[in-house]
Amino acid sequence: MKIKQLSLTVATAAAFLPVWGLTTTASANTTNTINSTSSMPDTQYVRKSATGWTYNLGGTASNMTFGKKTHYLKNYPNTTWHATQKRYITKKNGVKYLYYYVTNGKKTASGWIWHGYLQKKSYSHTTSTTSTKGTGTYASVLKAAQAQLGKPYVYGGNGPSSFDCSGFTKYVFKQAIGQTLPRTAQAQYNAYDHVSASNAKPGDLIFFGTSTSNITHCGIYLGNHKMIDAQLRGVVTEATNVSWWHTVGYARPATLS
Repeated sequence: MKIKQLSLTVATAAAFLPVWGLTTTASANTTNTINSTSSMPDTQYVRKSATGWTYNLGGTASNMTFGKKTHYLKNYPNTTWHATQKRYITKKNGVKYLYYYVTNGKKTASGWIWHGYLQKKSYSHTTSTTSTKGTGTYASVLKAAQAQLGKPYVYGGNGPSSFDCSGFTKYVFKQAIGQTLPRTAQAQYNAYDHVSASNAKPGDLIFFGTSTSNITHCGIYLGNHKMIDAQLRGVVTEATNVSWWHTVGYARPATLS
């Protein structure tokens, strides 16, 4: 009886002792789960390395299946992949992954691929014009831009009710002078003559980011370190020479009078 009592006392005390060296992890899922699927602006990627496959994804949102491997990146050394959808998947190991739905330019190859196998396509930047420049008046561009002030920011927004940064610039130039700009900020930077900060004029496009191959934001330059742009607070007039914006350069999509 004393032995049993001692054993019970030790067991009870052990229940209150801390346990060192152990980490808790979420239990693995029994299925692959789709968390969300959404459209994204057409974004161009190239392979990061020769590793990686595209897949056909099947099943249901709560029990997603990886179908047949369709295209091996090793066989596509110079292919530009166009990502138009993104999907977050929590795999059976409990880890969330981001996949892109990609298609090659000829539309002969497509599928879902883990985003880590890709990298954004970089461009060689020159001052040559690769898109047709427009003509018009700065007054018409300014009027069209100011008419959007206060409208909300939505990623992928093309207007007229909401915008993202490049959707805003594209919409304004189309409305004001009939000029069709490329869809993304990077493509807009790549498409037109670059001008220096000292030669920038009202109506030029101003671009921000970490480098010429990583443009993350754009706006319509107003002169005197001001611009109209669509950012998280919506379409606003704001300063360009502030710490949270890193100006990469300017481009001139149109000759404005």
